[in-house]
Amino acid sequence: MSHYLVTGGAGFIGSHLAEELTRRGSSVRIVDNLVTGKRENIEHLREVEFIEGDLADFDVARRAVAGVDYVLHQAAIPSVPRSVVDPLTSHRANVDASVNILVASRDAGVKRLIYAGSSSAYGNSLTLPKIETMTGEPLSPYALQKLVAEQYARLFTHLYGFETVTIRYFNVFGPRQDPSSPYSGVISLFVSALCEGHQPTIFGDGEQTRDFTYVKNVVDAVLAASEAPEISGETINVATGKRVSINHLFRTVRGMVSANLEPNYDEARQGDVRDSQADISKARLMLNYRPSVDFEEGLRRTIDWHRSTENLRS
Repeated sequence: MSHYLVTGGAGFIGSHLAEELTRRGSSVRIVDNLVTGKRENIEHLREVEFIEGDLADFDVARRAVAGVDYVLHQAAIPSVPRSVVDPLTSHRANVDASVNILVASRDAGVKRLIYAGSSSAYGNSLTLPKIETMTGEPLSPYALQKLVAEQYARLFTHLYGFETVTIRYFNVFGPRQDPSSPYSGVISLFVSALCEGHQPTIFGDGEQTRDFTYVKNVVDAVLAASEAPEISGETINVATGKRVSINHLFRTVRGMVSANLEPNYDEARQGDVRDSQADISKARLMLNYRPSVDFEEGLRRTIDWHRSTENLRS
């Protein structure tokens, strides 16, 4: 039985990874400081070992990796706006903690670390779709921090022979994405607002585009990357290969929840890219990756989850 560590495992994507790993019969440990993660996301995972702690503390990182085969490094403060407001806290979570877990994993004899990269690293390059060989042009502290940690991971492979793989996420959405924070993903904010009869805000003109990716697709790719042969040191896009405008997203969610509201438009936010779309050829080749849940089906599942949790709270 393989033993996995999921850093940030009480968060949105991390909890889905932990859930799928336990379903597959793997041994799972989670480390999370609960700054953005929530205990309620993993309460149903009775077999999972949980360590509450901050990976920016090296002793926590060292304790977390003890006896682990694979590390799925999801821990971060995943917010462009928050990094613009508070780059120091963001840097500590996104860079310092990542270096700690790399060093601790290398020293503990971990077989491979999968790093959660970000499409924000590509910046505002006019070239679409984004391909992994493009030079990063980060527009925010968050984007730069994710790129730096990604480069650290690659360096650890080339310099120390420690196996790492970076999976670059593109606008992941789904159940457990927290809509209560202004820094949440746009889909969770739209779903929450429209289901509750509130007017959501669109920053900019709404014609900016994103490659929205349902969380199950990401989970499938990350777990494939943990054991796929001959991919150490690689950076791999995981998305759908398609793009959707924010205005189209709004209209689609509005139709699915039968709302009768118009959005409020506000100024574009600093650090946001204009267009994002992934080339997923490399994921197909190296991970045998095929997105199994498309955009609209993912929206339906996300809306159903939101409604079910609202019913539980009411």
